[in-house]
Amino acid sequence: MYKAIHLGRTVAGCNNVIRKNIESRQFGANSKAKLRRVLVVSKLTRLEFEKTRDGALSDEKLEQKIRIRGSDYDAMKYYHHLHKDVEEDVVESFRREGIEVKVVNRLTINKGILRWADMVVPIGGDGTFLLAAGRASPFMLDKGKKTPVVGFNSDPRRSEGRLMLPKYYSTNVSEAVKRILAGNFTWMQRSRIRITLVGNTTTERPPPIDLHEYNVSPVEHEEVIGRNGTEYKSSNRILPYLALNEVFIGEMLSARVSHLHLRVDKSDVVTKTKSSGLCVSTGTGSTSWLTSMNRLSTSNVRDLINIIKRNSDAAALNGIDPETISEEYNRNLVFPADDPRLCYSIREQICIGVWPNPKGLESRDFAKEITVKSRCIDASLVIDGSIAYNFNDGAEALLEVHPEDALLTIVMD
Repeated sequence: MYKAIHLGRTVAGCNNVIRKNIESRQFGANSKAKLRRVLVVSKLTRLEFEKTRDGALSDEKLEQKIRIRGSDYDAMKYYHHLHKDVEEDVVESFRREGIEVKVVNRLTINKGILRWADMVVPIGGDGTFLLAAGRASPFMLDKGKKTPVVGFNSDPRRSEGRLMLPKYYSTNVSEAVKRILAGNFTWMQRSRIRITLVGNTTTERPPPIDLHEYNVSPVEHEEVIGRNGTEYKSSNRILPYLALNEVFIGEMLSARVSHLHLRVDKSDVVTKTKSSGLCVSTGTGSTSWLTSMNRLSTSNVRDLINIIKRNSDAAALNGIDPETISEEYNRNLVFPADDPRLCYSIREQICIGVWPNPKGLESRDFAKEITVKSRCIDASLVIDGSIAYNFNDGAEALLEVHPEDALLTIVMD
């Protein structure tokens, strides 16, 4: 694991060259790249969502309905206004600097408005950032255009907001806007996962499902140009969404075993697995589900130390602090956001009897590309916990990272 982390940091160091090239496009008075149009992607608050579900009800009737079912209406209203206050501050701060601003949410965002924007500014938490980043992919924008995504955390007390600007700027929005316009920041490229559905089963073109709403996503789809500049054959299809955090593949019913066939880095060996699903993560996503899935608790480490003590004369273990060991182990699960590799993790892999077949595939490791074939009954391929595609018996997907797919964002101290 230490070797893998070291390699990731080396790759990140090489990408400093990319960062320097991008910095020549800084916004500012003396820059050729002018920031003129900002698209604010607003978090759809719980109260707004309730109103969209019961649009015919008056505010009084909606409040009554929410209270009757036992939900906390006062909390919904409070956090709605908390978010809207930050949103208004962001919008007005840009407009005071002469920037044209338009506001959308996940119900109204579309390809046309994305192409209009010079910068996409999600306001909310990491979920809103992932929504904006997923829609602002190269496949949704003009060819060759890379629109930066810069987020503000609208509830820094409850939300960690790792993908957003530091919490300081939630209450100092105007300062952040001035720094953006002055180019007083560092550009950053976050690797994203490209997903290609392979084989004849993809010709049916199943629609994506938005897991936030359980309905068909309103974003239209289109064919994507292949790596050699020509269209892929009709049996292959690149999905129009890129994963910033992770891709999860598995049965929708969590109690059902997921049967998946895996091929890592074009190996001739195909490994058949039984598990609770497969998570393939970027460096950005390594702070999220990947860490939660693989972390060691202090009690786990303490139990291991006690077992070693009982089976050896390792007196030196008496001075080891289990909490320090677990914290270091969990920190080492995280790798740089611009690392071009994927980290896959087979969730709760069944390792008894003949599984996996053949033996030898690590349950967690790094790879450049991964091919997954489904032998599942009712499975989905889920992108960033939001967009899901049916992924049942016979479906096959290629997961890989391309530099041109990276998300352009900024870093501020």
